[in-house]
Amino acid sequence: MVKLNKIYTRTGDDGTTALVMGPRRLKHDLRVEAYGTVDETNSVIGVARLHTGSMAELDGMLSRIQNDLFDLGADLATPDTGEKPEWEPLRIVQSQVDRLETEIDRLNADLDPLTSFILPGGSPAAANLHVARTISRRAERVMVDLSTQDGETVAPAALKYINRLSDFLFVAARYANGGGKADILWVPGKNR
Repeated sequence: MVKLNKIYTRTGDDGTTALVMGPRRLKHDLRVEAYGTVDETNSVIGVARLHTGSMAELDGMLSRIQNDLFDLGADLATPDTGEKPEWEPLRIVQSQVDRLETEIDRLNADLDPLTSFILPGGSPAAANLHVARTISRRAERVMVDLSTQDGETVAPAALKYINRLSDFLFVAARYANGGGKADILWVPGKNR
């Protein structure tokens, strides 16, 4: 159980932050950027959920994803050092990836087929889900970059999860747009 009694500690005043285990890192460190971008994704999903109350199934899915994103942040904030930890670190697991895939398939089954790329927008829920999608793609790029750095690791399940998440958010945005009926389609060269 997390217990936060004091919000400010002053320990970050020097431009560093603490990971769950290990040495402090600069606040612009790639690992900190990765879990910070995951947190940003989570925040925008929270904004999208302000508009999904009438879509109980979708809202429930988004609620589970928000919890998963805290798991992902904890995973990224606890780098695998190869040493036996004092406790079992929280990691994204394959069953979370599998659940996302199942939920993508569930939402996608009700959507009109695509005939063009979609411009982000439509309903307030869909517009915010598209913003969350693009931020999750940025989180994925940072996580992949982190995984290629010497001495750094990112668990394969974490990379799978963030990749599926952007797919989920795309399908969820279409679902929030009346099953795709209110999608705004790209018309190539329309304004030439």
